[in-house]
Order: sequence, then structure tokens, then C-alpha cells
Amino acid sequence: MIAGTFIRTAACAALALGLSASCLAAANEAAFPEKQLEIIVTFPPGGGTDMLGRLIGQRLTEELGQTVIVENRPGASGNVGARIVSQRAPDGYSLLIVNSSFAVNPGVYERLPFDPKKDFSAVVNVAYVPLALVVPANSPYKTLSDLVKAATPKDNPVFYGSCGNGTPPHLAGELFNIAAKTHMTHVPYKGCGPAASDVLGNQVASAIITVSSAMSHIKSGKLRALGVTSKERSEFLPDVPTIAEQGYAGYELNQWHGFLAPAGTPEPIKKKLHEAIAKVMRRADVQQNLASQGYSIANDGPAEFQAIIHGDIDRFTKLAKQIDLKVN
Repeated sequence: MIAGTFIRTAACAALALGLSASCLAAANEAAFPEKQLEIIVTFPPGGGTDMLGRLIGQRLTEELGQTVIVENRPGASGNVGARIVSQRAPDGYSLLIVNSSFAVNPGVYERLPFDPKKDFSAVVNVAYVPLALVVPANSPYKTLSDLVKAATPKDNPVFYGSCGNGTPPHLAGELFNIAAKTHMTHVPYKGCGPAASDVLGNQVASAIITVSSAMSHIKSGKLRALGVTSKERSEFLPDVPTIAEQGYAGYELNQWHGFLAPAGTPEPIKKKLHEAIAKVMRRADVQQNLASQGYSIANDGPAEFQAIIHGDIDRFTKLAKQIDLKVN
């Protein structure tokens, strides 16, 4: 009798403890945020991802009523910063802002200090920036067909610059080689800016760089865009056809930028963050700022963004194996 009473009492106590923990968690989620938030940028200051992180972080402080600080933790194509956030508490107070390189890295690095599919939870994709295949204004390649014709033989003079080995622009070039059966030779640069400079100076025949890096040179007539890599034409370069519409159906690589949280972050907190960031992205000043740099606003929520990331990880891993690409 005593034993039975003890068991029932213990069970009730355990149930009460469980309910208390559940209620406490719910209360914490409802009160979020109650302290400072941190956004980790995986690249150095001054780049596009850093600009996005700081622009959104500043406005997010106003939306959430808590200070949002931005810290740059560059290294290993974003893997250093990603490792840091993967080890943080899943409470919504640590966010990682990444671009498509996050999905490229699993295919080109033999070992990562985290699992990109299991250690992170998508919050929101905020912007896309397509890539452009560009040539100098005085290039003999007036159209994409001209370039393809010149680059089809195995021994050909066509080189293409990219923003770096293993970057989305590099993979965009290799995807094009496969789609068009061309043999362009890759020339990696330390960023899209240096690649653009060498195309402008006729040091390299062509380059695949972000529209944000190329747009001003295209509009000034110093560069000619032969195509953009997105599924649809860029709203900022409406006269430039996509590569897909020029005979390469299914070709697409549209570089995304978004926020991740540590795996296990509660859904209500992710929802609050998604809604707050989406509200920031609807601000006229934010949209004008990003439009001037060639970014298209996106609003893919947690489930949609997670599917995009996982799909790109699988796609880029397959491509990296196909072209035998390794960074380390």
C-alpha cells in the first residue's frame, strides 16, 4: 500500500515537473526576445553577405526591441562561422547569415566540423542575386552562341573568371560547360570584384560574376552580358536573356542569402524571427538599398528555405563529384 502510494506520488511529481518544464518553455517562447541577439556573418566585412547582415540587423533591432549585433567570423568559405553557430544554444539568440556557398561546401570539403543538414534549422531566405556571364564590350563574342561556338573544341582560347574556386559562380561555369558541351577553362579570383576588373581589362575572355558586381559596368556599356543564370530574367537587367531560354532548358543557379539557427530552435521562435525579418525586408528603404545592388527580395520561410538548402546541397555535391572538385 505504501509502495503504491509512493509510486503514484512520484508519478504525479514527474508529471507536474514535466508540465512545469513545458509551461516554462512556452513562457520563454512567448517572451522572446528578452536579451541581445547576435548575427554571425561567415565572410569578411565589406562583401554582399556582410552588407545584408548589417542592414537587416540594424532594422531588426527596431522590430524586436532588442539590440542585434553583427559579428564577422570568416574563414574556410564560411565554415568557421557556421561551426560557431552550430554549437550555440537553440534559443533564437544566435543566427547565421549565409549564401549559396553554404550548400556548395559539403561537396567540395572532405570534412566539415558540423553537419549542414542536421545541425541547422532554416529561418528565412531574404534575397536572391543571379549571376551574369559577361565579356568585355569589345569582345568578338556578341552572343552566347558565339561564345559556345568558340568554346566547343577541347583545345580552345576561352577562359572564364569566377569569384573563387568552389564558389557558386565557379559551379555555374561548370554547369554551363556540361549543359552546352563546352570546354571553357576556369580562372579563380579572390572575389567577384577582381574577376570583373580583369574582364574589363581584357585579361580574361569572360567571367561569371554576381549581377550586383556586374550591373554598373553592363549599364555603362563596359561589359556585355551574354546571359543570366537565374530561371527568369533579372528585374534589373530585363533585356539580358537567361541562359536557359537560349537553348539550355533547366539551367539555373540563383544565389540565395538567408538566415539559419541552430537545430532544435523552437518553431514559435523561428516564426517570430521569420516574421520580423520579413517585415524588415518590406521596408522601402531596405528594398531601395538592395535594388541598387542587384538583389531581388525573397521571403522563403523555414520549410521552403530548408528544402532549397537541402536540394542545393545534393545538387552541388553531385556536381562536385562529377568534375572532381575539392577545395581542401
